[in-house]
Amino acid sequence: MMTTLVYDGTFEGLLTSVFEVYDRKLDRVNLQKTRLDSNALFEDKLNVITDNGRANRVLKGLKQKISSMGLQRLYSAHLAEMDGEDNNLLGYIRYAFDARQNIEEDYGNKFVLRVSEVVRMVRREKHRMEAFVRFQKLKDGLFYAAVEPDFNVLPLLIRHFKSRYADQKWIIYDIKRKYGIYYNLHNCEYISLDFANESKPGDVVAAFTEDEEIYQHLWKNYFTSVNIPSRKNTKLHVRHIPKRYWKHLTEKI
Repeated sequence: MMTTLVYDGTFEGLLTSVFEVYDRKLDRVNLQKTRLDSNALFEDKLNVITDNGRANRVLKGLKQKISSMGLQRLYSAHLAEMDGEDNNLLGYIRYAFDARQNIEEDYGNKFVLRVSEVVRMVRREKHRMEAFVRFQKLKDGLFYAAVEPDFNVLPLLIRHFKSRYADQKWIIYDIKRKYGIYYNLHNCEYISLDFANESKPGDVVAAFTEDEEIYQHLWKNYFTSVNIPSRKNTKLHVRHIPKRYWKHLTEKI
């Protein structure tokens, strides 16, 4: 019999689902983030309640089966939040637990191969965000940047921006997922903002300082001065800076 596990979409929820699989000795499992209508016969459904205690037990077991880097890769793959990938993540974890040896480079296994492919996509998006984030100074001295990444990469950006902009307070806000990371000169925390208006994504112009407008003007002039028309290569430019990022780049506004 196929058992459908419905979980909340969090990494802790995923690990709790793994606990349920082994605790209930389930064999055929379909993992999904939200309840979907299904007319499949002989199907049982179970709502998984995220339990940090159970999740930590699974995490502790995983640390004995895969490396810390492998665990980070698994977490990165989960952040992709791609439809239909939940079962691949579950399959990867089950394979790691059931195998006698480390499975991280066993690309002959479909779950290991797929996780590797998803990790590459997430890392590519992470690097793009690191390159394309543009901060704008608000009246209270806070620096704000709006982003719309394809994947949920904000947790992966913390180390880079905390190191690079350690001497200023900043917020990077994912307007697609409606949450952001806030750095207060000491620590980073996850926040939700009211002024990140959905109809005008990332539009906080009313809170800009006067010198921020000057800064943006200077930046646009610089971009124009280094942009040699005779060397313009739109196809190459779009390959390196996809158009979906342009509305958040000062030089493109």
